[in-house]
Amino acid sequence: MPLPFQDKPGQLFDNADSFAMVFDEAWQKLLSQPKAAALSADEKKRLALDACADHPFRLSNPAMADQVADFRIRLLGF
Repeated sequence: MPLPFQDKPGQLFDNADSFAMVFDEAWQKLLSQPKAAALSADEKKRLALDACADHPFRLSNPAMADQVADFRIRLLGF
């Protein structure tokens, strides 16, 4: 289930910027959970991507969404 866009709840766009915002929120939420410390980097990425599974960009361009996720993880310092 996608996380809502905060300024306009429920409004998601089929582009990398919209996906990056949702992915960042999913990533931060995941890292705040105690179980996250025991997970590998790949497991964390998969769980964060799973949280964004219904995002329009993830559905229309899964390979690029995966690349955006990698970029965001690097940018966030993980």
